[in-house]
Amino acid sequence: MTRLIVWRHGNTDWNAANRVQGQTDVPLNELGRDQARAAAPLLASLRPDAIVSSDLSRAAETAAALAALTGLPVRSDARLRERHFGRWQGLYLSEVAERFPDEYARWRAGDPSPGADLEPLHDLGQRVAAALQEAADAAPGGTVVIATHGGGSRQGVGHLLGWGPGVLRTIGSLANCHWTELRHDDVRGWQLRGHNVGLVTAPAVVDAV
Repeated sequence: MTRLIVWRHGNTDWNAANRVQGQTDVPLNELGRDQARAAAPLLASLRPDAIVSSDLSRAAETAAALAALTGLPVRSDARLRERHFGRWQGLYLSEVAERFPDEYARWRAGDPSPGADLEPLHDLGQRVAAALQEAADAAPGGTVVIATHGGGSRQGVGHLLGWGPGVLRTIGSLANCHWTELRHDDVRGWQLRGHNVGLVTAPAVVDAV
């Protein structure tokens, strides 16, 4: 049975400020680095065979905390990046609501492609799922830790599981440095075995930021 641990990165200053990161390369803050170091021993105890990370620094720094304990290299994959948030990137959510009221309302209502050059959710799920599947295929029967992002992880996991948008909207956001566990066997395919697993922390902010 192959196991994927899909791990959200630690906190950033933009997370804390409700500022839209998307694919902007924002580093971890001190809290985020502390979160990564605290979570790393729990993940190391799962005896991972490989570590793969988004190429954005907040995910790469998170993965590095686990690599320091396991001695494993970190493979970078740009397909694991967060959703591209188009004209919203760099704005505070309050600014988004003011400048793009129609698109913001559609986004809050779950529209998978609300405009303002946001990456459609189907495209996001497809590219992240492709990276997850490739990582799993490279370690059959093993455990792979994937350091990625909140929105991207949910859509990628949902794509692997075959879940539609209505189901995914009922799944809570990953808190910073928490993870989703998937397992795969040849009979049942992909199965969800755990979600939002990790040390107790503050509630997750909106995964767009």
